Amino acid sequence: MAEQVQRQRIFSGIQPTGNLTLGNYIGALRNFNLLQDEYDCLYSIVDLHALTVRQDPTELRKACLRTMALFLASGLDPEKNIIYFQSQVSAHAELGWVLDNFTYMGEMSRMTQFKDKAAKHADNINCGLFTYPVLMASDILLYQTNLVPIGADQKQHLEICRDIAERFNAIYGDVFTIPEGYFPKVGARVMSLQEPTRKMSKSDPEDTYIAILDKPEIIRKKLRRAITDSENSVVYDPENKPGVANLMSIMSALTGRSMDDISNEYSGQGYGKFKDAVADSVIAALEPIQREYERISADKAYLQQVMDSGRERAGAIAHRTMLKVRKKLGIAPWKL
Repeated sequence: MAEQVQRQRIFSGIQPTGNLTLGNYIGALRNFNLLQDEYDCLYSIVDLHALTVRQDPTELRKACLRTMALFLASGLDPEKNIIYFQSQVSAHAELGWVLDNFTYMGEMSRMTQFKDKAAKHADNINCGLFTYPVLMASDILLYQTNLVPIGADQKQHLEICRDIAERFNAIYGDVFTIPEGYFPKVGARVMSLQEPTRKMSKSDPEDTYIAILDKPEIIRKKLRRAITDSENSVVYDPENKPGVANLMSIMSALTGRSMDDISNEYSGQGYGKFKDAVADSVIAALEPIQREYERISADKAYLQQVMDSGRERAGAIAHRTMLKVRKKLGIAPWKL
């Protein structure tokens, strides 16, 4: 009988704040579907991370459920994947505190995203905002993660996670798996519609992004207003024509068409026709997800079942890691 090869484990977390965008779908959710048959995947709605900024409790609860429903509507199978809320597995916070004691102030002060967020929230520069990369490290290390899907802007967080894990392992032995970055084979980096040199972000003004749940008329309106240039030529040139290149990337990612094919069809026809065609491709891609989202959101019993199962399955893996960590540290054992 052939020995079964243990599959590698992938962890990814998405904050429930704001509206998940077309960029989240193309860059993350769609790729998650391609991973679920090859890897053991955990997908966490990281609601504890959201607390670094003041949240309305009612809105945050709604956003948490909305994010879970969108995960499911995008095709993630809760039987094949573990989908759960970070705050419902208390080991995230426990390991976060433990790892705080193995992380240096200088390391945290060099984190570029802390500087960016501190500038945006100057009236609330709290300790959580400063140390949230450590909680992010605990999210990953808690599950003995092998691979973490990341973009270029998240490399620094993975590097500090690896540094913390290696530091802990150097003292206490082989406790944590050292994670590697996973770079999707399929996908495109979706940029802001109004500032196409910046990544599309759900924390930016609404006219800069397309939300997965935007209605067709809103999608069309936003794309018609998208920044391009005065040349009226549909050519893929990210450096000199970032707005046009962004729209071409979106269409290519959603339709599978090459840049040359898109350019050949729409070059010389004006940006209006091209933008409408991009809108058609976005609407066609999001419509089935929106329809499934409405169905899932109305099924509270199903959402409860997914939530309970995810919490139990994630909690069981996290508990095994924390038993090992507790034993190594010498803190109070669960059994004498």
